[in-house]
Amino acid sequence: MATTTEAPRQTLFLRNATGLVKAWSTFDAFLYAFWSVNLVTLGLYGMSFVYAIPDGQLLGAVLLTGVLVTFLVITYAQLVSVMPRAGGDYAWQSRILGGGIGFVLAITGWWFTLWLWTPIYANILVLQFFAPLAYTLGWTGAATFFTSPNGIFVSCLIVLAFVSGVITLGMEGYAKIQRFCFWLGMGGLIVMVGLLLFSTHDAFVSAFNREAASLFGASGNAYQATIAAAAKGGTSGVTFGNFGFTSTLLLLPFLAFYLLWPVWGATLYGEVRGAKEYRKVFSAMFWGLWVTVALVAVIILLILKTVGWDFYYAANAAYWNSLLPGGAAAPVSTWPYPVMFAGWLVGNHLFQALLIAVMGLWFFGWAGTLFLSSTRVIFAAAFDRVLPEWAANISAKRRVPYGSLILMIVPSLVVSALFAYRANFQVIFLDATAVIAVTFLGTVIAAAILPWRRADIYRNSPIARWRVAGIPVITVTGVISAIFLAFMIVEWSLNTVYGTAFTTNVLPLQYFAVTYLVAIAIYVVARVVRKRQGIDLARIHQEIPVE
Repeated sequence: MATTTEAPRQTLFLRNATGLVKAWSTFDAFLYAFWSVNLVTLGLYGMSFVYAIPDGQLLGAVLLTGVLVTFLVITYAQLVSVMPRAGGDYAWQSRILGGGIGFVLAITGWWFTLWLWTPIYANILVLQFFAPLAYTLGWTGAATFFTSPNGIFVSCLIVLAFVSGVITLGMEGYAKIQRFCFWLGMGGLIVMVGLLLFSTHDAFVSAFNREAASLFGASGNAYQATIAAAAKGGTSGVTFGNFGFTSTLLLLPFLAFYLLWPVWGATLYGEVRGAKEYRKVFSAMFWGLWVTVALVAVIILLILKTVGWDFYYAANAAYWNSLLPGGAAAPVSTWPYPVMFAGWLVGNHLFQALLIAVMGLWFFGWAGTLFLSSTRVIFAAAFDRVLPEWAANISAKRRVPYGSLILMIVPSLVVSALFAYRANFQVIFLDATAVIAVTFLGTVIAAAILPWRRADIYRNSPIARWRVAGIPVITVTGVISAIFLAFMIVEWSLNTVYGTAFTTNVLPLQYFAVTYLVAIAIYVVARVVRKRQGIDLARIHQEIPVE
């Protein structure tokens, strides 16, 4: 750990101490990392798009992504052990790259971009909880309501209300929700795995055709009709054995939608006990990632065995194609939720509804990740006096930075309304992952140059003796992570298969360019205003924040 004198801290920062408390254990940090790479919510949702690259080998791509993200985990764990402070990316980048660069990169990714994730979370809530539950109980009107603009906006409001509620419980209260949802949610997953493991493919086909007719009015062999519908849209000839090397690499940006986030909790380590110990931080992030990778592998193999690989791709293709302008209706009109399909193996709608409800805990245990990490980045910037001081205020009892939370909630309401009622605005949301990856890229570059850029901090840190062929380990892992992130950012920007290429729609590029310009403007104004107040932001960003 680098050391700094106490006197400047008392005058530089907003307070002599942040006021945040170390309420989380290493297990709580593990759960947060586990939820952040959520197998069910983000994982099944993200993998429903991989049909776009049918020659890629999904299991191989999942394992490769896990290996590459591990380098990101090692890099972030080292940074946490060097500087375990609230704000994570912002604190590290502003101290290593400079206050302006650190503020712009971190604030754009963690503040402005997370507003866009509210409708994404809401869409997942509808597809994996409200819609399948309503269809199973025969409430078709309720299920279709959530596809209307009013329904979309209402689902966003529900997400915002729930997320705001759990975050205001404080870190200790949120930890309890995490644990409750984890244990019950894992119970539901075990039931789902058991159903797929002990059922035959023929039993699944029979169950699918039965429930497709019962719940959605599909006639005849809906299983084969789904495969045929996807073939008309161009998705055919899919087998699990397909393996194109380039195609497999191109699956990585799809998988990053959920596997890139085991470091999501890095902004919270100012509130985790033992954060200065690299081993504890690494373990929380690493096992959060690899337990999920292992579970993904199990689910993929069970889908192959019982559901059918060609059908899995076809069902996703038929559904998403049906939403395109002029797209043909899918034989089964709901999103192909594997949990719902597994429940159909039991011919009892009450049991099916109960399974969907229990698996819904994977959403409610994870939902707090929408704003929890971001509030600490905003808090840290305000504590450094870049943002207004009220944004660093915390509640006396639960230690909640409510000013930062308001700065997440209010803009998210506006963004949610735009998403619900302005269809052309929705294309912007496809880039929500890429912009956060840019923030991560800034962090790993900062990590790579830390030993030289801030030698005073590095030499006094516990990682100073770690080297590979004479090169600091943090530089090696930082460079590998940077190459991995740069590859995906280039693909997202240029490859039309992801729907995010700037060549097909410049609106996202314009939107995010504006957000970066706004961040720059905020920083410039803060520098001018603080200078007039006799406060030097450059000097603040030379110091490690107080705890």
